[in-house]
Amino acid sequence: MVNKALGQHWLYNRAILDEIAEAAGGGELCVEIGPGLGTLTSSLLKQFDKVVAVEFDEDLARKLPGSFPGKNLEVIHEDFLKFDLSQMKQPYVVAGNIPYYITSPIIEHIIYSENRPERAVILMQREVAERIADEGRESMLSLKCKNRADVSLGLIVPREEFTPPPKVDSRVLILHPHEPLVPEEVFKLIGKGFVAPRKKLINNLTSLLPTMMLEDIFLQCNVNIDARPGELKLEDWYKIYQKMV
Repeated sequence: MVNKALGQHWLYNRAILDEIAEAAGGGELCVEIGPGLGTLTSSLLKQFDKVVAVEFDEDLARKLPGSFPGKNLEVIHEDFLKFDLSQMKQPYVVAGNIPYYITSPIIEHIIYSENRPERAVILMQREVAERIADEGRESMLSLKCKNRADVSLGLIVPREEFTPPPKVDSRVLILHPHEPLVPEEVFKLIGKGFVAPRKKLINNLTSLLPTMMLEDIFLQCNVNIDARPGELKLEDWYKIYQKMV
């Protein structure tokens, strides 16, 4: 049974599932987010020596091991957002078909972990995945991702491939986590800047400095004084931050 409250949409196309698992790259260990009925789990077990499946739904977590007798599968009944990734004592990869409504918390849990995975392959809402990877239209989430991971896109999965079909298509987002490119303090400034994303950035920052000072800083940083927050790259924010501290 599908638990609509948990945003569950099952994908059964074996060729697509295998392609997602192949994008995960294979290796010794994979942590799967929300395995559900185990459709992706089956493909991941072909690529990895062991799969640790973290499932929030108690009933699904209890039943899943019986679907894979003799396989090196460990099922943990826990909310992935509370799952301590430092438990992984060897290099690992994260993979999963994640509920749309908790996309941002899941991504942040992965990229902010002290014990970062080598790679994360996540099937998610297409528009959000493409927004994260977009170089010309940034958001708070996209900047957080690009600060802590190399970002690329994988295959598109039409909504018709899911049961029940969601309202939108999905797409694979691939993250290769790394050390932060800019200090976390920069995101306090970015947060101020995105208070009103459609307004000019300079107007959003007047609580920090007078307009004339901000204009001077923008000019020094080669940033358009009429720019909206989403038009700035991570390096632009860092330049402005350095001038303001």
